[in-house]
Amino acid sequence: MNRFRSIALLSLLLFIPTASFAAEAKTRKPNIIFIMADDLGYGDLGCYGQKQIKTPNIDRLAAEGMRFTNCYAGSTVCAPSRCVLMTGLHTGHCFIRGNGKDNLRPSDVTVAKLLKGAGYTTGLCGKWGLGHEGSTGLPTRQGFDYFYGYLDQHHAHNYYPSFLIRNGKRVKLRNVVPGEGKWGQGVATKKIDYSHDLIAEEALAFVDRSKDKTFFLYLALTIPHANNEAGKRGMEVPSYGQYADKDWPEPQKGIAAMISLMDRDIGRLMARLKQHGIDDDTIVMFTSDNGPHREGGNNPEFFDSNGPLRGIKRAMYDGGIRVPMIVRWPGHIKAGTTTDHVCAAVDLMPTAAALAGVKPPENIDGISYLPVLLGQRQPQHEFLYWEFYEGGFKQSVRMGPWKGVRRGFGPLELYNVNDEIGERSNVAPQHPEVVAKIKSHMQSAHVPSKRWQVRRPKKKGK
Repeated sequence: MNRFRSIALLSLLLFIPTASFAAEAKTRKPNIIFIMADDLGYGDLGCYGQKQIKTPNIDRLAAEGMRFTNCYAGSTVCAPSRCVLMTGLHTGHCFIRGNGKDNLRPSDVTVAKLLKGAGYTTGLCGKWGLGHEGSTGLPTRQGFDYFYGYLDQHHAHNYYPSFLIRNGKRVKLRNVVPGEGKWGQGVATKKIDYSHDLIAEEALAFVDRSKDKTFFLYLALTIPHANNEAGKRGMEVPSYGQYADKDWPEPQKGIAAMISLMDRDIGRLMARLKQHGIDDDTIVMFTSDNGPHREGGNNPEFFDSNGPLRGIKRAMYDGGIRVPMIVRWPGHIKAGTTTDHVCAAVDLMPTAAALAGVKPPENIDGISYLPVLLGQRQPQHEFLYWEFYEGGFKQSVRMGPWKGVRRGFGPLELYNVNDEIGERSNVAPQHPEVVAKIKSHMQSAHVPSKRWQVRRPKKKGK
């Protein structure tokens, strides 16, 4: 009898840690990978209607996850869009509201700081745009354990730079860039090291190092941004690949090759997750920082890069700020689903907090979209807000089906984007009460800033 009791006790002791491990596995915080393309349009992917550029791996992400049709970037250009993404504050009061040489402050709370505090190993590979060498805005001073890529957004124009940054130090490359500026921008005459390839390899290496930890990888790709300094030859890519024999202008071959190259490396990243057995433990999000560009010789109409939307990068119409958004998380997100939930870059902060099981910072503008991912009841934004300073002050608001756009202090244009996605019919005269409500939101959302001055037009005769 004692023998049987001993066996039973031993079995119980063996079972307890196994059960504990099983419970822990069920409540494990997911790894988070957030992939952001640069200047990728709403219509540039096959799963969003693109017919000529091939994106099979990203299309597979959508087939295995959820595709958003009403997702918005933080801004219509690079730096402020990234500031909104990282801080959860819209451009009415975030610190960086335009494409200047600005640095995040020690007081700013980023997604990386939040997740690092929740026990995540944090890494950024690619383009930062929120802090320069030696500044308080360095990624490694803003919550990232590891950084490799570009700090300055203008340096990031050049796909063959003379250096990239690892953590806070320059890493010399074999490219030669005559007359490069202080920040490294320019056009290479000797092109050997293609930055996208280096960034993709660093991202894979980060996953390899972190596979046994809980990690956050922010993969901020530069593709398909142009090298603006290269003029009409700015779509820099090592090879036109499958598009080399197409009867297309060279810049269009270049941007198509860039997007397919990005797609290839996203496929490699997903394969690496499977190889390490962490595919089911990892939520992968993919989006863009703003709409498509007309730079480096690119013609966004050639591939219909903004799809059914009006406008491109720098516009406050949806073509400048509505972006692709795909989220995949096996076992949690129903495969092949599409949502029309209205969300934006400000929502990453609270969503990351919910995934990590921690509280987001107070007074942010985002709302977690985790409920919609899990098929649960989703809270809605009262409104989303954007402001922009290039070429004069511009504002935009999305409120339910309504979209308001105002340039300077002129009349407000009003569109029902549910009825007419292309924002062609200004219905402001028919809906004065909606116009008044949106103007009120614009006024309350804008917080004056010494750095970002709104200049009222001079009165005639003065």
